[in-house]
Amino acid sequence: MKIRIVDAFTDRPFAGNPAGVVVLGPEGFLDEALMQRLAAEVNLSETAFTHPLPDGGDAEWALRWFTPAVEVNLCGHATLATAHVLHTTGAATGTVRFATRSGVLTAAAGDEGRITLDFPTAPLTAQPAGGRVPAALGAEVLSAHDTGPDVGDLLVELADEKTVRGLTPDLAAVAHLSHRGVIVTAPAEDPSAGYDFVSRFFGPAVGIEEDPVTGSAHTALAPFWSARLGRDELTGLQASARAGLVHTALRGDRVLLTGSAVTVIDGELLAGV
Repeated sequence: MKIRIVDAFTDRPFAGNPAGVVVLGPEGFLDEALMQRLAAEVNLSETAFTHPLPDGGDAEWALRWFTPAVEVNLCGHATLATAHVLHTTGAATGTVRFATRSGVLTAAAGDEGRITLDFPTAPLTAQPAGGRVPAALGAEVLSAHDTGPDVGDLLVELADEKTVRGLTPDLAAVAHLSHRGVIVTAPAEDPSAGYDFVSRFFGPAVGIEEDPVTGSAHTALAPFWSARLGRDELTGLQASARAGLVHTALRGDRVLLTGSAVTVIDGELLAGV
């Protein structure tokens, strides 16, 4: 059984966010406990499992995502990585429809290997900016928003790009907040640098201390910054050590997330399956 490691939201290896991708046969998913063990063995932010579906349905492929600790409802970078594998191996062409926990998600192939994901826009609900959050992050919080059940994170606005980049949160305290993870964000210090806002993502409660580039977070970041900047199309830089760019476009209750991907490892699962 093949397993590939793909760097997503980047056009060069060893940047962006690496995801494991396991393409299964038409017989369907592996046992859930086994998929969770494989994700723990791969030990990346997410490992995706996909298999083809019968013709005539709403989707051509089924897709599930696992962190090293839990299965999640929505994952952008592993969806991008999966679509990249299907396209580069010839298993799919054009637009791919995935049946997931978050409904049918599409991934459309574009020029120069870029892929555009069509995801639901996260609903934003204002939350108190005080309490345990500033102490857990070690920074003043300008605003905070819940991102709804599918994403399940807390979106936190900080003072500026320098604060986001220099943040060293108390991860044990972050893990005890009442959300899957925390997205921190601020406007770009210099918009001429090629991005409009910066972000980072911390998810120790689901086994991810810091996620390098988080596609699902941009379903909340896109409406948040589009409302403030007055434009439906933006570029976000996730300012982790690996870094990556996510191009966003609001389309009503949907958001398009565009990025590139690179396969860096193509291997074989030899044990446990």
